[in-house]
Amino acid sequence: MDKIRQLLTPELKKKAEEEISGLTFTKNFRSATAEEWYVFLPGYKDPQTGGAAGKVIIHYDLYGNRDVFINTTIIYDDPALCMPEVSPLVYQISEELVNRLVGYANTLLSVHAGANSYQAEYVH
Repeated sequence: MDKIRQLLTPELKKKAEEEISGLTFTKNFRSATAEEWYVFLPGYKDPQTGGAAGKVIIHYDLYGNRDVFINTTIIYDDPALCMPEVSPLVYQISEELVNRLVGYANTLLSVHAGANSYQAEYVH
């Protein structure tokens, strides 16, 4: 048991709760099968524009009427979210974005956050 390491420290847990409670986003349609959302976080922003900390692109692959699979890409623009020490925070925020924007659909997720980039599959 001494080899188990707590990834989300109490400080990061508190920070994640603060960021998620202040999380907002705006939607822009890209096409009939894709959406783009700008993500705003209280503690992070795009360093060039001072705006959204990142964006979520949701692309719907429709195969007939019964099979739907969603490709979701999250791109974080704030370099602070690319630092390895905040990887659990990036994971928590990304998880919340998928829950809010995609819900319970089958999803391929790709997160772009420098050293904190990862891919995941959600199958419900």
